[in-house]
Amino acid sequence: MQPSGHRLRDVEHHPLLAENDNYDSSSSSSSEADVADRVWFIRDGCGMICAVMTWLLVAYADFVVTFVMLLPSKDFWYSVVNGVIFNCLAVLALSSHLRTMLTDPGAVPKGNATKEYMESLQLKPGEVIYKCPKCCCIKPERAHHCSICKRCIRKMDHHCPWVNNCVGEKNQRFFVLFTMYIALSSVHALILCGFQFISCVRGQWTECSDFSPPITVILLIFLCLEGLLFFTFTAVMFGTQIHSICNDETEIERLKSEKPTWERRLRWEGMKSVFGGPPSLFWMNPFVGFRFRRLPTRPRKGGPEFSV
Repeated sequence: MQPSGHRLRDVEHHPLLAENDNYDSSSSSSSEADVADRVWFIRDGCGMICAVMTWLLVAYADFVVTFVMLLPSKDFWYSVVNGVIFNCLAVLALSSHLRTMLTDPGAVPKGNATKEYMESLQLKPGEVIYKCPKCCCIKPERAHHCSICKRCIRKMDHHCPWVNNCVGEKNQRFFVLFTMYIALSSVHALILCGFQFISCVRGQWTECSDFSPPITVILLIFLCLEGLLFFTFTAVMFGTQIHSICNDETEIERLKSEKPTWERRLRWEGMKSVFGGPPSLFWMNPFVGFRFRRLPTRPRKGGPEFSV
């Protein structure tokens, strides 16, 4: 599997293939189209537990905000306005979480390191291409292998167990939206908790909630702790993601101190390449580009990911 005129190396990174190079074989193209039409999902126990915990924690926050703080309030418009705002933020956060988790982050097709594929690249004599020895694929520029996804991911930033997926070229936008909406909803919940504590203290805990004072205090304290932890984590992640996008440098590339061999898209150019098009409200919408995927006709074997 080593054609004359060029060399094949089993290493982790290479500078030769552009990010949009595709396997020209008709069989590979049909296979890639078939995979692209399916929902991506990683069968990792830790990741699935973390993803479920994320949803449960958001559901808990929504329960406390709605049933402990807003519904018992005597101010109708205060309850309506804050209820709509918080629930909209929660829906957008969970929708962004689903899009991050169920979107192919940019996986390189497995097993494309074939003689036919390398001949189709029309390489010049002496050029070196690089193959990942773990998933037997020709690695595009800036791709890295994920040991959990068992795939090489284009522009892989990191693997996040909370979304049970890698953050890469195709789903980084949704991950940024997820961290942003979780941070905003956490701030909103903390503000509501502050007002609720003031209201309960002034009313001597008699009419501020339908729950007993001890239960109310416990629920509010847990929500405050959750809000502080979520806000701290997501705000830091949001900041690092925006910094990485504006500098066109993934977290892996930064940690490895890799010298850029690509033409960097800085600041707004980087933002437009990730979010798509010029700045608009569509950048904030996790439903843009959504379409229903078809169910597989038979189970797929091999590899940790499957389609649903």
